[in-house]
Amino acid sequence: MTTTESAPTTTPLSRRPDDAVVGAALHHEAAALHVTGQALYTDDLVGRLPAVLHAHPVQAQVAHARIARLDVSPAHDVPGVVRVLTAADVPGVNDAGVKHDEPLFPDEIMYHGHAVCWVLGETLEAARRGAAAVVVEYDELPAVVTVEEAIAAESFQGARPTLRRGDAANALADAEHVLTGTTAFAGQEHFYLETHCSLAQVDESGQVFVQASTQHPTETQEIVAHVLGVPSHAVTVQCLRMGGGFGGKEMQPHGLAAVAALGATLTGRPVRVRLTRAQDMSMTGKRHGFHATWRVGFDRDGLLAGLEATLTSDGGWSLDLSEPVLSRALCHIDNAYWIPALTVHGRIARTNKTSQTAFRGFGGPQGMLVIEDILGRCAPLLGLDPAELRRRNLYREGQTTPYGQPVRHAERLAAVWDQVSASAGLIARRAEIDRWNAAHPRAKRGIAITPVKFGISFNFTTFNQAGALVHVYKDGSVLINHGGTEMGQGLHTKMLQVAATALGVPLARVRLAPTRTDKVPNTSATAASAGADLNGGAIKDACEQILGRLAPVRASLRDGGAPDASWEELVAAAYHQRVQLWAAGFYKTEGLSWDAATMTGSPFKYFAYGAAVAEVEVDGFTGASTTRRVDIVHDVGDSLSPLVDVGQIEGGFVQGAGWLTLEDLRWDESTGPGRGRLTTNAASTYKIPSLSEMPEVFNVTLLERAHEDGVVYGSKAVGEPPLMLAFSVREALRDACAAFGPPGRPVELASPATPEAVYWALSAAREAS
Repeated sequence: MTTTESAPTTTPLSRRPDDAVVGAALHHEAAALHVTGQALYTDDLVGRLPAVLHAHPVQAQVAHARIARLDVSPAHDVPGVVRVLTAADVPGVNDAGVKHDEPLFPDEIMYHGHAVCWVLGETLEAARRGAAAVVVEYDELPAVVTVEEAIAAESFQGARPTLRRGDAANALADAEHVLTGTTAFAGQEHFYLETHCSLAQVDESGQVFVQASTQHPTETQEIVAHVLGVPSHAVTVQCLRMGGGFGGKEMQPHGLAAVAALGATLTGRPVRVRLTRAQDMSMTGKRHGFHATWRVGFDRDGLLAGLEATLTSDGGWSLDLSEPVLSRALCHIDNAYWIPALTVHGRIARTNKTSQTAFRGFGGPQGMLVIEDILGRCAPLLGLDPAELRRRNLYREGQTTPYGQPVRHAERLAAVWDQVSASAGLIARRAEIDRWNAAHPRAKRGIAITPVKFGISFNFTTFNQAGALVHVYKDGSVLINHGGTEMGQGLHTKMLQVAATALGVPLARVRLAPTRTDKVPNTSATAASAGADLNGGAIKDACEQILGRLAPVRASLRDGGAPDASWEELVAAAYHQRVQLWAAGFYKTEGLSWDAATMTGSPFKYFAYGAAVAEVEVDGFTGASTTRRVDIVHDVGDSLSPLVDVGQIEGGFVQGAGWLTLEDLRWDESTGPGRGRLTTNAASTYKIPSLSEMPEVFNVTLLERAHEDGVVYGSKAVGEPPLMLAFSVREALRDACAAFGPPGRPVELASPATPEAVYWALSAAREAS
């Protein structure tokens, strides 16, 4: 690994001291607890409370219907059942969605597995038996299951934005080459190790305390409060840690937490809601699948001239975050390429499926996959190597995105591209693979390089703010609270390093408290890769307030003959001088603007850049593939914590490769009684990457001299951007399939490129020869 070097800075936020704790390659702050099984998660806390009740849902077994009859009385005859929660029990608003389109207890079933009501039992088994006893009768309604069905039925919801620059129609009319196509691809199950879980209790004053596996404690607090009909100050939400989130716990936990809180309020006992894996997969949202039609033009040199496209996302039964996901998809359809003129329409299909939601990349991967598929399919028709076609079209300094934001540091795109090309030996390996393929008719290898340009900040400008609370105790020890949540991504590790650096104290003097809404209010979700930028800025602000108060104390000690007073002596003196030793910090990202109506502005603080070279081998009999080698160069600015960042790059890449090659969500599309049921609802039917899918050789390098001014200690976000580096694997599979046929023929490859999909693609190439 190559570490980054600092460049001259102009803002105090990004200036890094010489003795900084940030930049050190430290292990995850809870790594030892994780590997020894001592780390506590929400469900581990159940055993610490007496008389906990367990909740179990009554799930509808139809995809779309009105509830004709609901009889919960048989459940009360089941031993151990304490109560059944229905819409009649809600004292506030019977809705768990921020768009007010998600009834917590529905009267219309909108997807197979929709929770009709919840049974509370002394044991989980009692609750399960009680749920099985509930009688529900339905008046079935027609169900829309696929995006294609939704398009045909004009079943859409939410905004229908258009991203436009220049005159795409004229650009295509004047283009040397014009090609058309359709790109469709599936969503992705989050498959976090810890399923959704909430534990609620009520104290003697009626204060509701919810411990939840949530990426957005403030929004969980707000939803629980409005379901209960109480103000937000009557509800406290804590997130100790999560066993993974990936966006799936940004919006989806709220209703489950509300069920637990409602049960606790009505019974006076703690209530636990924890979904089984099958329930989690059948009840909660996934990455949006997309359907895109496009028409693209190139000039005689292979430069993009214009693009017209329509992107339709599969939103599922309600809006959730579908609108901002679609917006980010449109804003990333250019990926790393200059497109002089384009018109891209977006729309959200309403289908009778789970309400699709945030997932690592938040629409960016879907938009970027469209342009990468276009370039991969068109390169042979243009007589160009795909790598050369991509290289020619990379952004250059002075160019702007289709929505009008300058592409700052565009030279880094060329830098990561050239560096990974050289370190991977791309040219020599291309020739070596061609020789190998000529000698092996039954298996072929492929190699590809793809870039990433990913904007960092929330689409919605308001969300780009954060708070922190920093306490310095009389003994010099430090406790920090911030609004970000830890889901394994290493945010807390980075925040400890930021606080230690800002205060100039050893890391061992700093401790971090769990995320709680009564410590830091009005927080944004830990999402959009902005957790370190936002919360790090807030922590640094709080620390600098404290240091500002300590400066006169330091001066008085110096004047009193103690110029070398220790941190502990300084703090003790400050306390005796009645100096405030705690501070609430705040940070908001400057320089952002966005007009959702015109789809123009500067919605991102900066762009994260990267490039990857992937080599694969494909079996011509089965379509099974092996990823032989991956080389990555990625821009993380001046890394706050290099070991954490490299882990995020590796993990994000593998998760992206899973989405593109393995993870195949399937719903029953038949007209039978199972229509709309998720058929891949367990680890036995839904394949996620494992060690066997890891590249045999995996080289990750951080881009040098990549300091980002205006961001905390010159760092850059790393959570989402690496996922898109996995496009290189899909394009390498396309290259290998092409090797089974004659040169110059385009390969259409389904996504996910499962062994079956790869087999059909290579078979088509064979038939052409």
